[in-house]
Amino acid sequence: MSRAELDRNPHDVARMFDGVARRYDLTNTALSGGMDRYWRIQTRRALAPQPGERVLDLAAGTAVSTVELAKDGAWCVAADFSLGMLRAGAHRDVPKAAADAMHLPFADGAFDAVTISFGLRNVADPVAGLRELARVTRPGGRLVVCEFSTPTWAPFRALYQGAVLGHVLPAVARTLSSNPDAYLYLAESIRDWPDQPALARRIAEAGWERVAWRNLTVGAVALHRAVRPV
Repeated sequence: MSRAELDRNPHDVARMFDGVARRYDLTNTALSGGMDRYWRIQTRRALAPQPGERVLDLAAGTAVSTVELAKDGAWCVAADFSLGMLRAGAHRDVPKAAADAMHLPFADGAFDAVTISFGLRNVADPVAGLRELARVTRPGGRLVVCEFSTPTWAPFRALYQGAVLGHVLPAVARTLSSNPDAYLYLAESIRDWPDQPALARRIAEAGWERVAWRNLTVGAVALHRAVRPV
């Protein structure tokens, strides 16, 4: 299934993630060379959840990222539009909710902080999704977006966008994933995603302030931070 076909019908994206849920965590760890744990830790540190705060982890998948966020004592809920992902993470002891990023089932200002990791690419309208995240965040609340981005060092960028996304990722997915074809879409979505400054502009367009970013892994991943206006 092509990226264009998935864009026309977002429900297909949910079904795609249902199809990869069973071995999703294992495949991600293999594809990232174990860096996925480091990215989760850095996301938690950037969001800086505090005891007693309410935190939304959107596109949480199997909730492995939510467990990481909860280590600092905040109340953290895992939300995802793939029921298969949530079922695959049923053994993780955090609250879970089925949720469409475009129509979140939460009240205005319900959360002190919100985050989305490697999921904004899969939202049909990312700016609308960012606005919806702002709606459910209290004034002065925090946003962190952890997402694949554009490597800053040209030789690595060429290697990453060519060999890694074009050959290594599909080969590993064929070996480990319960739905290898889905990773062709994921590789395409990474290539098509805006670079760090362009994503920062989208976040600001959605109404967030004090937008900044920090590169991880030579820019292959970036953390974007922002604050909801008071």
